[in-house]
Amino acid sequence: MGAPDDIIHQQLRLKIMATLNALPAPGYIEFPRLRAIVLATDGNLGAHLNILEGAGYIVIEKDFVKKKPRTRVKISRAGKLAFDQHIVYLREIVDTAQTKSTA
Repeated sequence: MGAPDDIIHQQLRLKIMATLNALPAPGYIEFPRLRAIVLATDGNLGAHLNILEGAGYIVIEKDFVKKKPRTRVKISRAGKLAFDQHIVYLREIVDTAQTKSTA
């Protein structure tokens, strides 16, 4: 069995990565929309995004639209790979539990 990704494994970061992974190309989502989807506060979401960015799992883009700041986030290639591997790990847990419970 594989190992969990300690960065992604945390509940809110798993929700963030699942949301970003599901986005169509080019894959950016604005901060307020992501916050609403994962049900986080500004500060909590920002802290977890910093951790994911530090790991190279996401890309954060900051710019201005009509003088108003905008923050957008997308999953990186490394993040996509790490997320996919973590999902394999989670599926192995579920499959093992189902096999043992029906034996």
